[in-house]
Amino acid sequence: MILEPIAFWGLAVVLLASALAVVLTRNLFHSVLYLALMLTATSGLFLSLDAEFLAAVQLLLYAGGVVTIAVFAIVVTERLVAHRITQSSRQIFTGFIISAALLVALLVVFRRAPLTISRPAVTEELTAAIGESLLTTYVLPFELLGVLFLAGLLGALYFARPDD
Repeated sequence: MILEPIAFWGLAVVLLASALAVVLTRNLFHSVLYLALMLTATSGLFLSLDAEFLAAVQLLLYAGGVVTIAVFAIVVTERLVAHRITQSSRQIFTGFIISAALLVALLVVFRRAPLTISRPAVTEELTAAIGESLLTTYVLPFELLGVLFLAGLLGALYFARPDD
């Protein structure tokens, strides 16, 4: 039981540090790598909550798929414009003020909400219920998302091919 808080706080520190690095890093490629670290730490948090399916989806779709597509986009865009792309945080002070206000609002809401002492037990097989809903109720959005990912991958491959 003592390892759960240590795992949570360790993953939370990695998550917050990598999220800050995503925003504050000037090199866009390094920013995407920090995004991959952030999404992997989020997957670790899902594992600590006994949500194995969501952790796997987080790793496969987001840390694997979305980050790969972002890397393709950076490489293709740098090739098309023929110079290295850097990101700039011009509104960092405004973003800091808005983030601080949001943090205060969340803390006020969480202080007023009653918190349970122990986590409720999972009563049914969660992975089976998610899989059943994905393949029955949400089959059309699920398939359209697959087609969208395929179109993005084909577009990246088209632009990344060598000029003849």
